Amino acid sequence: MPPTPEQPHLNGAFYGPPIQPKTKSYYRPGRGGGGGPSCNPLTCCCSCICSCIFNLICQILITVGIFLAVVGVIFWFIFRPNVPKFHVADATLTRFTLSPTNNTLYYNLAVNMTFRNPNRRLGIYYDKIEANAMYHGQRFSSAEVQGFYLGHKKENNVSVAFKGEQLVVLGSGDKSKYDSEKVDDVYYIDLKLRLKIRFKVWFAKTPKFTPKFECDLKVPLSSKGKVLSTNFERTKCDFDW
Repeated sequence: MPPTPEQPHLNGAFYGPPIQPKTKSYYRPGRGGGGGPSCNPLTCCCSCICSCIFNLICQILITVGIFLAVVGVIFWFIFRPNVPKFHVADATLTRFTLSPTNNTLYYNLAVNMTFRNPNRRLGIYYDKIEANAMYHGQRFSSAEVQGFYLGHKKENNVSVAFKGEQLVVLGSGDKSKYDSEKVDDVYYIDLKLRLKIRFKVWFAKTPKFTPKFECDLKVPLSSKGKVLSTNFERTKCDFDW
C-alpha cells in the first residue's frame, strides 16, 4: 500500500470571505400587548354590521324589482294595454298667404280630429290637449282643446280652428317649397298635439303621462267659386311617448 502523502502545513491564515455573525430578530409587540396583531372589537363589529345592512338592502331591492316585473307581466296579460289612436278626419284651409315683404303668414285652418281608445279594459282621461300648427318646422299657431274622458272602445270627434297672422322666418329652400306648393294650392302642414293623459283601471287611476301625436297633413286651399283639384285625405297620426 503506497504511503499517504503528507498534508501541507497550515499557518492559521484564511483568505475566504468574512463570516458574518449570526443576529437575533426580535418581535416588538403592539401596544395592546400579546404576541399577534391587535384588533379593535368596536371596529370589527361596525364593519360586520355595515356589511350585513348592505347585503340586506341589495336583497330587498332585488326582491322588489322581481316583484314589480312579475306584476307588470301579469298586468299586461290581463289588460293588454294599447296606445291611443288619433286621426285627422278632415281639414279645411281657406287662407294661407305668406307676405313676400315682411314674412307674415296669414292663415285660416279648421281641423276635425278623431280620438279613439282601442282598449277593452282601460279608460283614458285626456286632461290637457295642446294643438300646434306648424309649417316647415315653424310654429305659426296654437290652440287648447277641452279635455274629456274616453271609455273602453270609444271614439270622440273634436274640432279645432287656427286663424290669424304670424311672423314666419323661412329659409330660401323653404320659400321655394312654398312657391311650388302655391302653384297646386296644396300645402304641407304639420299638426302636433302635446297631451297629458291618465289611464283608468277599474276604480284606480295611473299617474299622468305626457305623450304626443304628430300628423303630416296635405291640405288643399279652398276658396269660393273654386273647384278643388284634390280633396283632403283622412290621415293617421303617429303616437310617441
